[in-house]
Amino acid sequence: MTRFAKALWFTSAGKCEIRPVELPSPGPGEVLVRTLYSGVSRGTESLVLRGGVPANQHDVMRAPFQEGDFPWPVKYGYLNVGVVEHGPLLGRTVFCLYPHQTHYVVPADAVTPVPDGVPAERAVLAGTVETAVNALWDAKPLIGDRIAVVGGGMVGCAVAAVLARFPGVRLQLVDADPSRASVAAALGVDFASPDRATGDCDLVVHASATEAGLERSLSLLAPEGEVLELSWYGDRRVSVPLGEFFHSRRLRLRSSQVGVVARPDRTYAERMALALDLLADPVFDALITGESDFDDLPSVLPGLASGELPALCLRVTYGSAHR
Repeated sequence: MTRFAKALWFTSAGKCEIRPVELPSPGPGEVLVRTLYSGVSRGTESLVLRGGVPANQHDVMRAPFQEGDFPWPVKYGYLNVGVVEHGPLLGRTVFCLYPHQTHYVVPADAVTPVPDGVPAERAVLAGTVETAVNALWDAKPLIGDRIAVVGGGMVGCAVAAVLARFPGVRLQLVDADPSRASVAAALGVDFASPDRATGDCDLVVHASATEAGLERSLSLLAPEGEVLELSWYGDRRVSVPLGEFFHSRRLRLRSSQVGVVARPDRTYAERMALALDLLADPVFDALITGESDFDDLPSVLPGLASGELPALCLRVTYGSAHR
């Protein structure tokens, strides 16, 4: 019996649509998953929606189960939580780096069981928290460090939420949007606008994806300090102030990217399992600030990408999509 699912495709600049997908029958070692929730990674998916992935990064930016090629049409996404309906792990709730789709078939080792103490609704953040874990493995913060996170989007807030667990750190979330103050408060983190941020930092994690944010991040550093750059600018070029105080303070600027595990003694699977374990803390619910039905995504995503709809993580529900 042929089985069909529905999937979201990015089709042209600012446009997306839902298309039928014919599902293969699961073979040995494969699982059939029914999606419960997915999450929209606003920064990356907005960039894909506008066609902003540079040509020389098309291969690097491919999601694990992406179909189609950049710029369009492309089936893209990587925050998916569902329940296994056939194969190993039958009946288990699992996380998978899969696009927005009602059902899918993947190898069993491509899914990670969601711990019993983590609600499926929150587990959509696993890919984002995984990015935060990798960033902090790169940054190697120390007890007592003075740290700022510049950019209160999904990734920046996830980094701040994890850093809030570190003992003795002075931590501040910095964002130009005053509404992020309430998110910072929910995370238990101090908040400041860029002009009021506390300087003399040992570490600044930059995640605003703006030129002004990067410049401010460098200015907040103490001598010998480091900016860890998490922003993905796509095809945009940014100006970096490498004169002035950059040399006199002996500052460092380095990148972090989740495509490579930042610790050689850990695997991709171990990193993902750690991210899911961290999500047992309900404080991460503050990162989910909007919800949409799957069938409404073609009308919702353009507004999210343009900023008309304010949201950190937009959680997608699939109740009506399965009927």
